[in-house]
Amino acid sequence: MGVVNVTPDSFSDGGEWYEPDAAVAHGRKLLGEGADLLDVGGESTRPGAGRVPVEAELARVLPVISALAAEGAVVSVDTTRAVVAERAVEAGARIVNDVSGGLADPAMAEVVARTGVAYVCMHWRGHADVMDTLEDYDDVVTDVRDELAARVEALLAAGVRCEQLVLDPGLGFSKSGSSNWPLLAHLGELEALGLPVLVGASRKRFLGHLLARSDGQPVPPLLRDDATAAVTALAAASGAWCVRVHAVRASADAVRVAAAWGRAHDERATGRAVPGGPGAGSDSTARPAT
Repeated sequence: MGVVNVTPDSFSDGGEWYEPDAAVAHGRKLLGEGADLLDVGGESTRPGAGRVPVEAELARVLPVISALAAEGAVVSVDTTRAVVAERAVEAGARIVNDVSGGLADPAMAEVVARTGVAYVCMHWRGHADVMDTLEDYDDVVTDVRDELAARVEALLAAGVRCEQLVLDPGLGFSKSGSSNWPLLAHLGELEALGLPVLVGASRKRFLGHLLARSDGQPVPPLLRDDATAAVTALAAASGAWCVRVHAVRASADAVRVAAAWGRAHDERATGRAVPGGPGAGSDSTARPAT
């Protein structure tokens, strides 16, 4: 999933694709580099970011979604607002990527249920301006899994179908730097909920701190793409359905490496050839309807 930020203030590329024509051209470039999906967002979710008016969010994303969808791209809208999700689906979006998992807008579940689009439900504890104060966990893997399971139960009760759902552990959202690594290392505990898992580690703070310079300063976002590709390979090998990334080419290559590794592993374990494919050698997780 390639990221198309139509924002002036996203943490790694804010303002770069702010004009609709530039955003559409960037989406085409990401597709050419191997993206299967494009995630178009008009509101930054970086730590400390404030909300933007709904009219501004709509004006940013709708022209881009409409143009890319008209060219045949599978487009996701990155929003927490039901009205934006609904208008985006009308414009051609086939996935709603909601970092709040439906908690920010109670009307979101009804829109998703009625439109039938795929829905990425992320683990979330609060908006960007407060999320860094909500990082306490007894056991981050168990707590995130249980909180996501509660959201799934609520969404199903609201009429969303199981086959529409994708889970996202919400790396960097209400997570300290050290909390992200157990979630990545134990993706199987989220996959045990029986739904596809999306991983969004691209250029995030915990990678910047891992790669910190000798003076302790984290490397800037644009220097985190190699580490992002490493996470992509590990996530794919662990059975993740999708990775959300800014720099597509390296991560697309990493998925191919993980797929080859997975096939070789499975062939050795089973004694029979495993058909090639885009995943990491496992068919245990179904693809959501898009």
